[in-house]
Amino acid sequence: MYKHFFKRLLDFCISLVALLLIGWFLIFVAIWLHFANKGDGVFFIQERPGKNGKIFKVFKFKTMTDERDIEGNLLPDEVRLTKVGNFVRSTSIDELPQLINVLKGEMSLIGPRPLLVQYLPLYSKEQAKRHDIRPGITGWAQCQGRNAISWTEKFKLDVWYVDHISILLDFRIFFKTIYNVFKRKGISSESSATMKLFNETN
Repeated sequence: MYKHFFKRLLDFCISLVALLLIGWFLIFVAIWLHFANKGDGVFFIQERPGKNGKIFKVFKFKTMTDERDIEGNLLPDEVRLTKVGNFVRSTSIDELPQLINVLKGEMSLIGPRPLLVQYLPLYSKEQAKRHDIRPGITGWAQCQGRNAISWTEKFKLDVWYVDHISILLDFRIFFKTIYNVFKRKGISSESSATMKLFNETN
């Protein structure tokens, strides 16, 4: 009952109240990022697969500039990530616009993170189970290390969550996420400011 009805009801109510309460803060962050990003935009909008692989547009605050080299290629993530952007990322403030996705029913507060569309054909049958439910702003895998764990481990944790959804587990993930945010845990992988791309070998 929780998985098929009450989870969505809680998502809607909590996201609506949260947006009403912190709307002013989101506007402040948007203005702050406008100047930090040197006019390159405030929001990062990208297509991601949701429940059953249905494509939707995810909203995040943009934490990097669009700076390029002389050949027109984007500079490495760690170079384009501004000090303000790094703070916004490390505190997970960049994820807050996804409350809009939750309100629209495209995402859940808790669930497997929505990844890139290009990964869809790379998943094994077991890994693809992560799309049996709505993706989340935070999830079980994020509580275990976010960008600091391997893709293989991350997918195992995502599938485990899909098979064990409960209101108690969601509350556990919620409070552990808050703890991790304050501790700034698992923000980056060992080799990059962001998580390396997934392929069939990792």
